[in-house]
Amino acid sequence: MEGQLHRVDVTVLPLFLRPALEIALPPASEVAGNWSPALSPDGRHAAYVSDRGGTPAVWVQPVGSELAFQIAFAEPVTSVAWSSGGGWLACQITPGGAPRHEVWLVRPDGSDLHQVAGFGTDTADNVRWLPGRPVLALTENLTEAVLIDVATGTRTVVASAELISLCDVDPAGRSALLRHGPRGARWIVLRDLSSGLEETLTRGEEAIFSPGGGCVYARGEDGEFPALIRVAGASTEVLAGADTEIESFAVTADGRTAAVLRNVRGGESLLELLDLDHNASPGAGRTTTVPLPGPVVAGLTWSFDGSTLAFTAEGPGQPPGVWACDRDGSNLRAISAEPAAADAVFPTLEEFSAHDGLTLTGWLFSPPGAGPHPTVVWLHGGPEAQERPGHEPLFQSLVRRGIAVLAPNVRGSSGFGHTFVNADNVGLRWNAVEDVRSCVRHLRDTGIAGRVGVMGRSYGGYLTLAALCAYPELFDVGIDVCGMSDFATFYQHTEPWIAAAAISKYGDPEVDGELLRELSPIHRIDRLRAPLMVVHGENDTNVPVIEAEQVVAALAARGAPHRYLLFAGEGHELLHRSSRAEYLRETIAWLTTHLLP
Repeated sequence: MEGQLHRVDVTVLPLFLRPALEIALPPASEVAGNWSPALSPDGRHAAYVSDRGGTPAVWVQPVGSELAFQIAFAEPVTSVAWSSGGGWLACQITPGGAPRHEVWLVRPDGSDLHQVAGFGTDTADNVRWLPGRPVLALTENLTEAVLIDVATGTRTVVASAELISLCDVDPAGRSALLRHGPRGARWIVLRDLSSGLEETLTRGEEAIFSPGGGCVYARGEDGEFPALIRVAGASTEVLAGADTEIESFAVTADGRTAAVLRNVRGGESLLELLDLDHNASPGAGRTTTVPLPGPVVAGLTWSFDGSTLAFTAEGPGQPPGVWACDRDGSNLRAISAEPAAADAVFPTLEEFSAHDGLTLTGWLFSPPGAGPHPTVVWLHGGPEAQERPGHEPLFQSLVRRGIAVLAPNVRGSSGFGHTFVNADNVGLRWNAVEDVRSCVRHLRDTGIAGRVGVMGRSYGGYLTLAALCAYPELFDVGIDVCGMSDFATFYQHTEPWIAAAAISKYGDPEVDGELLRELSPIHRIDRLRAPLMVVHGENDTNVPVIEAEQVVAALAARGAPHRYLLFAGEGHELLHRSSRAEYLRETIAWLTTHLLP
């Protein structure tokens, strides 16, 4: 059954002892969200992904109207893009919720559905339409840069290499922009498609050609923070950035305006419209700030005619919603969005020192009244992700039950510069584990925390296991959500392209085998003392389910208090709302049982 929850209960401590407070409160809920906006060429219609029907699917509606219809897929949809000619939607789906992606084309009215990439065991990512052309650019398995002409069905491989990604092809079809390299060490090159010669432009993640192909816009990383740069021949110009991280950008098809998204104040968003006009016309170079309907923004996309910009926005108690504004930043309007809950708790940004003096920050969601409060330390995934003041129903539900939440950005997180994001690489991983202890020390020294739990997902699940085993005396409860427990089995069973890209972060299983064994919590699991809940998706091939199974087996052999939640029909993320609602209820029950007196 889709979204079915399998429980393997070998809990020594009685789970029926749940606090009366939980019964008195309204049940926690998982609300629908909307993301991945795509606009028709004239900006009058929008397509986006929404899970309002229970599973992420594509919805299409006129901008300014509440009428919307769903384009049904048999599997969850992760993103959608509208062709510049208006005739096609390119939809990325994830079979079984696993990390592997397929690409399907469908007409905006729901007809002529067919698959074009990601066949068999292949995965297709970084999907984008080439402006003004019925051509899809994408990357398969991080090894092949592919163009698909949807009018003729022709498939062209423009480059092949390990850890490659196709960014763009110039309008004349003579050159391509490619991204090379593993996580934390990527660079953008200009490739001559006739000769195969490549020229390195910048260290960075994304780049596009200007409409005429005369210059390149890139999210470059030549300094401490990623910046928006313009490369024209031998000249490189910084357009935005330098002192704050440029998170993403989108340029209009006429090349005159760029929407630029900054990451500021520890994870809040700042959206600016930058005039790129090369002519000395009045207002050239001007920057306009767009008022935001939520503190965290993503998914910038322009209509092909440049009249409309769409994006997603979210915040505490405010699920992701799709919004639009005019080219000058005016006329902000919701396409499909819900307001923030009236009783939502907004976090404060905490700042404290790590054991070695490095400055760490974290978002603190605190119940009313003076502490100490029972507190949960939540560790995000990545590790290159960032904890931001977005929508997280778990945090809101816990605070309403009297439990505080600290969501820190330990070293390795993005948003704080190149040095910080690479400060946990390979042998430096021990310092990231030590950062978790620094979080608890801060909570105790400031009187915020009494009893303390720790939890996280993906890399945050790994960090949870590592901290529970390294500092067992600090924690009263833990939850590991799809975390790695043994780097050897992770590398053995994860997808090949995930393993290849991860070596720069975690280490090479051949060269750094001894270090990776030392860093693997499974080899110290006998030190774990806190009751542990393990959560995993059955179809996860990013962090394969063996990472959970071996932890559960080890705890069962010792008779240690634990619980195992295995979700069928789910992969690395819980994409079905029914699964997320069940996870939310069970997580709250586990934490309140062990944290509240």
